[in-house]
Amino acid sequence: MKELREIVKAYDAAVQQGKKTALAAVVHLDGSSYRRPGARMLVNDEGELTGAISGGCLEGDALRKAMFALSQQQSKLVTYDTSDEDDMTIGIQLGCAGVIQVLFEPINPNHPANPIQLLRRALAIRQHAVLVTLFDLSDKRNVQPGTCMLLEADGHLSGSQPFPALQNDLTDEMKQVLQTGKSVFRQFTGEGWAITAFIEYLQPSVSMVVVGAGNDAIPMMQFADTLGWDVRVVDGRNTHARPERFASACQVLVSKPELVLEQLPMDERTVFVMMTHNYNYDLAMLRALLPTRTPYIGMLGPKKKLERMLDELRTGGVEVTEEMLEKVYGPAGLEIGAETPEEIALSIIAEIQGVLTGTKGGQLKCKTDVIHARSATQISIKKING
Repeated sequence: MKELREIVKAYDAAVQQGKKTALAAVVHLDGSSYRRPGARMLVNDEGELTGAISGGCLEGDALRKAMFALSQQQSKLVTYDTSDEDDMTIGIQLGCAGVIQVLFEPINPNHPANPIQLLRRALAIRQHAVLVTLFDLSDKRNVQPGTCMLLEADGHLSGSQPFPALQNDLTDEMKQVLQTGKSVFRQFTGEGWAITAFIEYLQPSVSMVVVGAGNDAIPMMQFADTLGWDVRVVDGRNTHARPERFASACQVLVSKPELVLEQLPMDERTVFVMMTHNYNYDLAMLRALLPTRTPYIGMLGPKKKLERMLDELRTGGVEVTEEMLEKVYGPAGLEIGAETPEEIALSIIAEIQGVLTGTKGGQLKCKTDVIHARSATQISIKKING
């Protein structure tokens, strides 16, 4: 989400300065690539880039394609075949072994539901959402409808698409993606036409609450901020929990532990890291957090400390279920030999990322399969009647 925020910010600045812009987006991938479908980059008419669609190997050519789309004021679909060893295919040496489809869309600032406005709305709401991008793989000379519809978790639908016969089926697919939480690709076919849809699942930013405002909380906040996570810092000490010490945090709260959750927004993307080094404060926070929807409660310190806390909670009449224990991580972090506050923060942030994505955090060199499942980008065909 951080990259999307930067794109929207850059677009607003370009509009204010009277510059034209185009959005480049990876809309499909067959094989391997540094960036996955959904990667985006904004280009203005002075050649300034925000975001990225590759590790740097496509950006030069993509800039030229974006400028062409701007000059024509028409969306263009471009194929980059990085599996072709002939450099002349796109004029640059690549090595990802994938076929990448990139859509270039000139942005009309007067259109109320242009791609940037849809992205802006997705960022403004703290909801899961589904974004639809339509493109024609069968003939790239045809009109490319582009980024056109956004469905929010509360059912609100923004934008429109140019195929009336497609509306009901496409909306049903969007609702299904909201339920499964996985992006899909569909090719819809009718009498004499075919269109491919990238139905993209968007999640809210991670919201991380650092419970403890000691010096070791500062690198934790800095790592999370780099990732674009929303960071909140909580402590009972007003000498430590000061906004000037945590400048990039969106909230710095001084509170008793039993009152903390009343003052914080919370959902299933909110995670907690307990690092007050105060046993009683952490114990009270753990008691409050166990029944919540948070997927991650990280506890700094030795395992014996956590076991003592859980025993004390049980003795005090708290029912600690297996489901509750599954979201408690203590000691927090991946085993990477971390010792310094910065190394510990890195290990905990990496563990949280793994928990949220459902991955183990092992070494990629030991992985016997591809990094990203090929099935995730398979295009299924659906016949539309009418």
